[in-house]
Amino acid sequence: MHRVVIAGAGFGGIATAVALRQTMGPSEIEIVLVDRRAEFLMGLRKTWAVLGIAPLEDGQRPISGLRDIEFVQAEIESIDPTGHALTAGGREIGGDALVVALGARHALDAVPGLAEHGINVWDAQETERARAALMEPHLRRLAIGIFGMPYACPPGPFEMALLARDRLGPEVQVTVFGPAPIALPAVGPVESAKLERMLDEAGIAFLSGRQAVSVGSGEVSFADGSATAFDVLLAVPPHLCPQVLVDAGLADAGGWVRPDRSTLETNRAGVYAVGDSTLITLANGLALPKAGVIAASQGEVAAARIADTLAGRAPTATYAGDAFCYVETGHGRAAMAAGDFYAQPVPAVTISEPTAQQLEDKRQFERSHLAAWFGY
Repeated sequence: MHRVVIAGAGFGGIATAVALRQTMGPSEIEIVLVDRRAEFLMGLRKTWAVLGIAPLEDGQRPISGLRDIEFVQAEIESIDPTGHALTAGGREIGGDALVVALGARHALDAVPGLAEHGINVWDAQETERARAALMEPHLRRLAIGIFGMPYACPPGPFEMALLARDRLGPEVQVTVFGPAPIALPAVGPVESAKLERMLDEAGIAFLSGRQAVSVGSGEVSFADGSATAFDVLLAVPPHLCPQVLVDAGLADAGGWVRPDRSTLETNRAGVYAVGDSTLITLANGLALPKAGVIAASQGEVAAARIADTLAGRAPTATYAGDAFCYVETGHGRAAMAAGDFYAQPVPAVTISEPTAQQLEDKRQFERSHLAAWFGY
């Protein structure tokens, strides 16, 4: 009997586990999925919850509900890549292969004052606090800040700004800022300009090239000496690789896990890495975006390669760099960014015009994935 251990039950970890189970039956392989959380949450629900569009709960499922997959709810304390093992809740769990899908950790303490004066809207635990802040009658200046690169779901802050403008009305000034010179560097200036035009047409100020250095009461200060004022600050905090992966030697201090971009194999035999804890460099020198749909595709590739290896076959599955993402723009519509991030010499990704059908497609994306993984 083979065993595969998967660290992390986000998009990448669950996609890996489900794909493995679909390929190999319970009599062939044990699949052990480990995460400190009891429930999986569709990430798109966070923005909907903050803006009062839809509740978190409808996009949550108990991880223990995954069929024929052993779920261990515990904090992962250490990882042993050589032994394809981890220790969680005092229990050592090893196998024939290990998949690392731990996502990124949020480092609010990297920017002085951010934890005290900002709300981390990339944390599901903070959505109610953010929602309450947006309902305050004194709100006149809303700032949505990107405090570091790379971060999960690159279009997300801009989507939140567009939806906030739609929900809050013209009396609230909406500003979005970040350190990058354009909104979406990975898609290039031409396609990024489409999103920037949407912001401009909605009356949203976009402050590019602004690296925040500190946050005070009602003001964010930038490295260039400028500042922006706010009544409410919704923050995308700096993202870092989980320390347990650095301690295991899978990532350098201050860096990320760097798997093969096609096979997702790390430099340790039998160890794969998918999703937000990884860094894959594109032809233009930028990073492959951190996004759930990418993590899921990578997880399916890792699962196929593991299944082939355990069956004594030469693995052939590869991740080709294709991805898509829906960007809600308000007024019941969504745009779609889609294409090939591995294209040469630059990614071949386009952003479509917003339509009502694409918003429905986004909702269907959530429904279909939850049903495929959890049965409902």
